[in-house]
Amino acid sequence: MSSNDNDQQQCGFKKPRLVVKKVLAKQQSEGDGAVVRRSIGRLELKHLDPFLMLDEFSVSPPAGFPDHPHRGFETVTYMLQGSFSHQDFAGHKGIIRTGDVQWMTAGRGIIHSEMPIGEGSQTGLQLWINLSSKNKMIEPRYQELLREDIKKAEKDGVEVRIIAGESMGVCSPVYTRTPTMFLDFTLKPGAHLQQSIPESWNSFVYIIEGEGIFGTLNSSPASAHHVLVLSLGDGLNVWNKSVAPLRFVLIGGQPLNEPVVQYGPFVMNTKAEIDQTIEDYQYCRNGFEKAKYWKSHQVG
Repeated sequence: MSSNDNDQQQCGFKKPRLVVKKVLAKQQSEGDGAVVRRSIGRLELKHLDPFLMLDEFSVSPPAGFPDHPHRGFETVTYMLQGSFSHQDFAGHKGIIRTGDVQWMTAGRGIIHSEMPIGEGSQTGLQLWINLSSKNKMIEPRYQELLREDIKKAEKDGVEVRIIAGESMGVCSPVYTRTPTMFLDFTLKPGAHLQQSIPESWNSFVYIIEGEGIFGTLNSSPASAHHVLVLSLGDGLNVWNKSVAPLRFVLIGGQPLNEPVVQYGPFVMNTKAEIDQTIEDYQYCRNGFEKAKYWKSHQVG
């Protein structure tokens, strides 16, 4: 048996994914007095089709993300600690707490606010997922998962929360218009993870806490607040060789292979569509009709 055969047997995949880019998510200001660590969506990593942005936010009242619009993509908000209040101009409102997920399809248009509730820092992740040209102007919709409704699985020192996609034979009920996986892993010291990923999908890891070895055993350990872009392949190996738990999200999606034209919170395929979106927003039409009269109100 050659050493390559040995390696293949050890990793369990025909074509294991490797780390091809590593970017530290640096802090920057966003919204009204909020601080985020942006990994995807910064100069070093503008997009990773179909993903447009990933922020790890840390917000204390009265800072937050007051009334603002979106068109042409989805936002996924995953609370790591604390609570956020959400309100939109269609009358949808709610509170997401630690471990809860809100999967919002902005489609043709949403104006909403996202504000922290409670004392101290409220933290979480927000991911922007692009929509294909045929879905950019669909009606907005929400999928909300409470912490207790998110499916979990555990094996050999590896625990996973399955927000979207599948792991350890367990599937999430979330419908992803752009096919997506979103898995939250915690590895105990000494644990080894093998996770399948559809071969043609783009994927990345964002480390929330701890330190791990990703791809191959001889790669350098990566630590919190780094995003690791993965090569194409059929699966990922992760080892926790440290003395503390390792927590990270593994996110993957089917590329859309379409032009991306972005103007702040609007993401379309052409500049003409962006110009039209700005006009629609300014004149409160084509999905933004309710913007004329709506303002969010403060939640206690």
